Amino acid sequence: MGLNTMTKLHNGVEIPSVGLGVYKVEEGEQVYESVKSALEIGYRHIDTASFYQNEEGVGRAVKDSGIPREEIFITTKVWNNEQGFTETLEAFNRSLTKLGTDYIDLYLIHWPVPDKYKDTWRALEKVYRDGKARAIGVSNFLPHHLDDLLRDAEIKPMVNQIEHHPKLAQIETRKFCRDQEIAVEAWSPIGKAAYLEEPILCELAEKHGKTAAQIILRWHYQNGTVIIPKSTRASRQRENAAIFDFELSGTDMERIDGLDQDYRLGAHPDHFNYG
Repeated sequence: MGLNTMTKLHNGVEIPSVGLGVYKVEEGEQVYESVKSALEIGYRHIDTASFYQNEEGVGRAVKDSGIPREEIFITTKVWNNEQGFTETLEAFNRSLTKLGTDYIDLYLIHWPVPDKYKDTWRALEKVYRDGKARAIGVSNFLPHHLDDLLRDAEIKPMVNQIEHHPKLAQIETRKFCRDQEIAVEAWSPIGKAAYLEEPILCELAEKHGKTAAQIILRWHYQNGTVIIPKSTRASRQRENAAIFDFELSGTDMERIDGLDQDYRLGAHPDHFNYG
């Protein structure tokens, strides 16, 4: 148990159940130090994207860590203005170069750009077949996007990374993914710390001798969700990883489930401005 706990994807590849997200972490020293400290603590899963513009810093920290590349799981994503078959293949190669690696562990379509994501998916299938990505998936896809994609896909997505926290339970999307054996990964799993003062969470934190954030992350873990909490501080990275030494009861889980309000902090995929 701990940071070496894995979730098995439908193609047999194992992804660490807890990773470090680096959205809005600045390129250069900040992202380098964030990834460096996380790797020192024991994280082996780093989630970035071309849109974050910090792939070079992530790659540098991974290389300088001295940890064998095959022991670190790296996710990156193709951004909206890079989508399309040829454009995605070019974007993938740019990410490889910036990360300083010859393969990606998980490559995702960042958002379901209308009229583009099917061609983009064909490019992901190619990099997967070519052995340049160990797993491929999508992000911010709702059931109707997945249903549409699966009509023509030759390879089923292994992961769907979505905004997901107690106030946005994503019940329908999670059920669809579970039925299709697509692993669910939560971005903003703590809800950007927007409701850590919630009485139920504070009560459960006191009961278990944990923080409200740890209660939320444990809830995700017990639901089988892969989590990528973001923090640039080593102390918080340690806190986010310390969720394997206690267990929420069925009643605890139900009480957290009851917080769902379909409350989004980010954009709704159907109302996103794709330009």
